[in-house]
Amino acid sequence: MKAKRLGIGSACLAALMISGCQSGPVADAGVSVPGDNSALSTMERIAVASQKCWFKPQKDGFEGLTLSPELTSFSGRPRILAVPRGNVGELPKLVIEAAGKPARISAYGPLMEGPQGASIAADAQRWASGDTSCSAAA
Repeated sequence: MKAKRLGIGSACLAALMISGCQSGPVADAGVSVPGDNSALSTMERIAVASQKCWFKPQKDGFEGLTLSPELTSFSGRPRILAVPRGNVGELPKLVIEAAGKPARISAYGPLMEGPQGASIAADAQRWASGDTSCSAAA
């Protein structure tokens, strides 16, 4: 009897693990194609471009910060965070998130209140549209 319970328990655990890997309902499941307008694909483009353009060169305002992507989201709102390097649990200085299809992006946090807010918004919008080049100020 114990062996049977373990077998059923193992099967249930495996089913939960597999279902936990899905990004959404089966009807929405699919491969993320570069250039599509889903929230996940949009945030993937923004994450890659922001790493290249903001974090690697330590653009003004991003000194001492690191990228913390949270692309896997059960809420359907993948996002990236700019957090203090060495303390990723601290409050983020910038949050960019996307929702829906086509994706709608929003950005908020202390960096958006500063002088680089307009540049951050312009970069994020450009990257969301598919152009992953850095701005001239990078």
